[in-house]
Amino acid sequence: MSDLHTEDLNIPSDTAGIALHLRHKRRTDIQTFGPQRTILLMHGATLPSESLFDVPVGDGSFMDSLAQDGFDVYALNVRGFGGSTRPGGMEGAPEDAPPQVRTETAVRDLGTAVDYILTKHTLPRLCLIGMSWGGTVTGSYTAAHNDKVEKLTLIAPQWINDGVSRLDPGGPVHAYRRFDVQAFRHRWLEGVPEHKRDWLLPAGWFEQWAAVILASDPSAQDGIIRAPAGVIQDVREYWSAGKALYEPENITVPVLLLHAEWDLDVTLNQMANLFPRFRNAPYRRWTEIGEGTHMVVMEQNRWQVLKNIKAFLATP
Repeated sequence: MSDLHTEDLNIPSDTAGIALHLRHKRRTDIQTFGPQRTILLMHGATLPSESLFDVPVGDGSFMDSLAQDGFDVYALNVRGFGGSTRPGGMEGAPEDAPPQVRTETAVRDLGTAVDYILTKHTLPRLCLIGMSWGGTVTGSYTAAHNDKVEKLTLIAPQWINDGVSRLDPGGPVHAYRRFDVQAFRHRWLEGVPEHKRDWLLPAGWFEQWAAVILASDPSAQDGIIRAPAGVIQDVREYWSAGKALYEPENITVPVLLLHAEWDLDVTLNQMANLFPRFRNAPYRRWTEIGEGTHMVVMEQNRWQVLKNIKAFLATP
């Protein structure tokens, strides 16, 4: 195992008073990385990047594995998540402001992070990896900025559904949602056969994850964190209304699509409808991972996700 350099950066967004948190990891014995070796990770609708990509369980975190294999790895929190600034609408009661951090805003924040990394390392392009809502954000960005993206990986990305989304609880959409960290364990494992649950999420892993996510929100109380609700409004106006938020046909870089069989949030049928629409990518792959949920990057079989990503990024 090589020594890893880790740093937490706060970079200015395009909005006064809003800073964006970037976590950065790389091996200390490698100083220069090209476009195929530079990665920016984008989180989903509820959980900040560190709770998906940098929880130290098993042989190390998701970011650790990529960094150990010689990648220069960044993970972004868009505004409202993790160490990034909460917009003013998240400081009062949820009912006091409209839905915060719509996808359009997250795409702008991703663009800010991309430009920061490319400028810092004098690179023309980098690789994007987005999970769930992060797939919408990275897909939208890539469709508009193919020239800045080397390759695109989408893990269980949002897509047009049958009119119902597990992410949308119904009722009014306020500024943010109150997310009960401990209660999430049931939802996480809901689609998993009973005899597989302890294997899929080994002892101590959930507790490690819970500690990381609770530490991500300075206002966390009684096991509750805040999650911006702008994504819920976008789900209603686009995915659940039968409309695409971006056009996959506009993506002209290689695409890897990853999905796990026990994912109740993004269905196999959604992936089957999405995959053919990357028809203008130079090449595209779709890998279906057995025995995994929507949270596969934090589970026993995440090695399959990592193996597929590393092979994809190594392909000329």
